[in-house]
Amino acid sequence: MTEVVHVALGARSYDIHVGPGLLARAGGLIAPLLARRRLAIVTEERVAALHLPALADALAAEGIDSVALTLPPGEATKGWDGLRRAVEWLLEQRVERHDLILALGGGVIGDLAGFAAAILRRGVGFVQLPTTLLAQVDSAVGGKTGINTPQGKNLVGAFHQPRMVIADTALLDTLPRRDLLAGYAEVVKYGLLGDAGFFAWLEASGPALAAGDAAARAHAVRRSCEMKAAIVMRDETESGERALLNLGHTFGHALEAATGYSDRLLHGEAVAIGCQLALDLSARLGLCPQEAPARLAAHLAAMGMRRRLSDIPGPLPDAEGMVALMAQDKKVRDGRITLVLMRDIGRAFLSRDVPAAVLRDFLAEALADRAATG
Repeated sequence: MTEVVHVALGARSYDIHVGPGLLARAGGLIAPLLARRRLAIVTEERVAALHLPALADALAAEGIDSVALTLPPGEATKGWDGLRRAVEWLLEQRVERHDLILALGGGVIGDLAGFAAAILRRGVGFVQLPTTLLAQVDSAVGGKTGINTPQGKNLVGAFHQPRMVIADTALLDTLPRRDLLAGYAEVVKYGLLGDAGFFAWLEASGPALAAGDAAARAHAVRRSCEMKAAIVMRDETESGERALLNLGHTFGHALEAATGYSDRLLHGEAVAIGCQLALDLSARLGLCPQEAPARLAAHLAAMGMRRRLSDIPGPLPDAEGMVALMAQDKKVRDGRITLVLMRDIGRAFLSRDVPAAVLRDFLAEALADRAATG
């Protein structure tokens, strides 16, 4: 069964299609959007091996010719070199302003291809066909595109809404368990930031979702997309409420930078640890009940997920270094770090009131605990 979540943004409105088996229907879904029956696909090697032939067949069945650029997998692709390769290839393929680009892959490919579309000929349309849980529930929705730089994650980019999102939940069956659980961290984030009932459902249904329950996966993707779409419709360019979607990300992005955007720590793993740190800090500041961080920790542990700094292999900066990395975050304003904190599960809010010294002491204690347990 396919469900549709509509993102109402006026002339930039689009639909998110959620359900199993949508890859085989991609040609029929995309065809009405095409000015000419030709599509340029940007993907990566692992995804291409699994899904590109089936996608090409689905497009050909609707008379759509396709060409594909296959990039190396991994976060390192989402940088200046990967962007240059994508843009130059799209120009070589003579992609016109009224053509479409299709991003086939996880968050790295979606962000990179979306940014290439945003800057190519001052804006070409694109379709997201996310193949990971993380991309289906978060990065493919909402129009944030961009690349990483040595200074930090996603510091160069643009808001560029897709023309359509096709979230085939059956593709999640091909994910390694580590990648699935990393994406699940973004699902948990939605329950934490604004839907305590959804978080409770995840506590009950998360193990079945991880084990392959198709209905649970489809429900989690649809509910996550609904929540993100509602926030994006109210605050498309993150001038206020949309920043709540960064729950766990200010800590998480700093941890990703500290680990060199490597396989030491996947993005979703950083988000899970970041969410735990955000709740721990909220409790330390007396903003939320002490039971809230314990409840999150119990759920992440039950799911077998990384949740503590001690779960990150290798060295990390000291507290001063971590604060410096957090200060590179896009949401810093007038030199003050914006944090998403919690009043309880399902009740997130934005704060710029945490003094740097308090944050530094909190991180120093967390890092000391890591050293003691490591």
